Amino acid sequence: QVQLQESSPGLVKPSQTLSLTCTVSGGSITTNFYYWKWIRQPPGKGLEWIGSITYGGSTSYNPSLKSRASISRDTSKNQFTLQLSSVTPEDTAVYYCARGILDGNQYNYRGQGTQVTVSS
Repeated sequence: QVQLQESSPGLVKPSQTLSLTCTVSGGSITTNFYYWKWIRQPPGKGLEWIGSITYGGSTSYNPSLKSRASISRDTSKNQFTLQLSSVTPEDTAVYYCARGILDGNQYNYRGQGTQVTVSS
């Protein structure tokens, strides 16, 4: 069974770049035909898809975050990473990494989530 584990950056200051890494076990991130994605849930709001990287390394992003988000991967470590630049308090959320067979919010496996707070 696939397991996903997010890193824990904790507190990030405004204007800095948030960096999160997802470590995957029980399956390869290069296996056809999965999407590996980042999703977040701000306090009191619903899930928001941030972006995805496919088994082949192609990326896609939520248009509202595209200018600030970047997803990459390290296949040798079976990890993928999110970088979100110029963060503000509105980026405070629980961040999840997940695996799905479709792009967007759909997933069938998800990590436990990590709380990220943006505050000075």
